[in-house]
Amino acid sequence: MNQKNKVGIEREAPTDEAASERAERLANLLTLSYEPMLTWRLDGPIEFWNAGAERLYGFAQAEAVGRTSHALLRTEFPIDFAHLRSQLKDGRNWLGELRHICKDGRKVVVESRMQLFSDNLVLEANRDITIRLEIEAAFRESEQRLRWLASLVESSDDAIVSKNLDGVITSWNSGAERVFGYSASEAIGQPITLVIPEDRQSEEREILTRIRRGERVDHFETVRQRKHGSLIVVSLTVSPVKDANGKIVGASKIARDITEQKRNQELIATLAREAEHRSKNLLANALATVNLSQSSSPEGLKQIIAGRIQALANVCSLFMATRWIGAELSEIAAQELAPYSEMNGKRTFMEGPQIMLEPDAAQAIAVTLHELATNAAKYGALSQPNGQVRLEWSHPADGQLHLRWTETGGPAVQEPTRRGVGGRIIDGMITQLKARFDWRKDGLVCELALRV
Repeated sequence: MNQKNKVGIEREAPTDEAASERAERLANLLTLSYEPMLTWRLDGPIEFWNAGAERLYGFAQAEAVGRTSHALLRTEFPIDFAHLRSQLKDGRNWLGELRHICKDGRKVVVESRMQLFSDNLVLEANRDITIRLEIEAAFRESEQRLRWLASLVESSDDAIVSKNLDGVITSWNSGAERVFGYSASEAIGQPITLVIPEDRQSEEREILTRIRRGERVDHFETVRQRKHGSLIVVSLTVSPVKDANGKIVGASKIARDITEQKRNQELIATLAREAEHRSKNLLANALATVNLSQSSSPEGLKQIIAGRIQALANVCSLFMATRWIGAELSEIAAQELAPYSEMNGKRTFMEGPQIMLEPDAAQAIAVTLHELATNAAKYGALSQPNGQVRLEWSHPADGQLHLRWTETGGPAVQEPTRRGVGGRIIDGMITQLKARFDWRKDGLVCELALRV
C-alpha cells in the first residue's frame, strides 16, 4: 500500500523483508558496538552479550550468556538491588554508577543505562568511566595537596616569597608581612630590592645569576630592611622555580628572621668570655692567697689557706644572686663578721650606704675583711670578751669608696716592726686598694680606699 508523507509525496510502505534487514543491521551494530551492551531478564539470565562487553569484562559471549549478569560481574550497586528493580518497573529505566569485577580481577566503574521492555527484558548499556574517575580523584587529591601546601605557606612564621627572573615579587605570604612589615598588596609587583639595604643590592644580582644557572642558595645569612627602616638578620634559602617544560621562570625564597638568635649567640659568647675572665681572676686570687700564706706548721698553713679560700667562696655565692653583676658591701661584711658576732650583736657594728661592688672589688674587700677579722680574733679586739669592732664606709661623689675598721676593748697594741702576711695579702689582692694602718694603744684602726 502506498502512503503519503507530510508534503504529499507518495512513498511505498516498508516490506517485511526491508524491516528484517533493518533489524539485522541494528543487531549487528549492537553486537559490534565498542560500548559494552547486554540484555538480561529481570528475573533471569543474560541473553545478549556484545563485543564491547567482551572487551571490557574479559568474558566471551559463550561464558556470559545464560549466567546471571550481576553474579558474573559481582556488581556493587549504589542502592539495594530490590530498590533498583522497583525503579525499573515504575519508570522503565535507570541511570547510575556500577562497580564490576572483570575476569582478570580488575575493578571497573561504569556509567550504566538500563531500560526495561514490556517482556521484562532489560537492555543495559555501560560506559567505562574508571580512568575518568581516577583522573578526577587525582585532580581532587592534587587540589587538596595544593590547598594544604598553600595553607602551610600562608601560616608559616617564615617569610615565603616568589619572584620572577627580573626580581619582581609575585607572591608574598603573611609571614613576609610580619617579618618585613609590608602587606601583600604593597609588596607584590615591586622589586625584591624593596627589602634589601643599599649596601647589599649586589647580593640580589648574584642570587639571580645562580638561580638562572639552576643553582640553589642554602642558609645564606645576611641583613634585610623592614618597612620602617630597621635592619634584621635573616637566613635565606632560594630555589629555582620551573614551568611545565622544565624551564626556569623564577625563584622561591624563604627568609627566616634570626635577629634574636644572633643576639643570643653574641650574648652567650660575651658571657663565655666574661666567665673565662672571672674564673681566671678567681683562680689568680686563690693562687695569690696560697703563695702569700705562711705558718709555722702544715696544719696551721692548711687552716689559713682554707679560711682565705672560704672568703672567696662566700663572696662568689653572693654573685650568684645577682648573676655575677657583683655583691652588696653590707652583705660581704656580714658574711665575714658573722662568726665573731654574739647573739645580741654587741661585738661587731656596721654602718654605711648600700653599694654594689663589681666582682674584682668585691673579692678584694672580702679577703681584706677576712684578714682583718682573723687578725682581730687572734691578737686584737675580738680576742677579748669585751672587745668590739666597728666597720664604717662611705661613698662620696669623688667615686672613692672609703672604709674604716676600728677595734676597741682589746689588748694593748704595738705597731709591728715588719709587714705581716695579712698586710701583704691586703696589698696583693688588688692594685687599686690602698690601706693605711694606725696601731693605736686601744686598738687597730685601718683605713681602706678603693675606686669603684
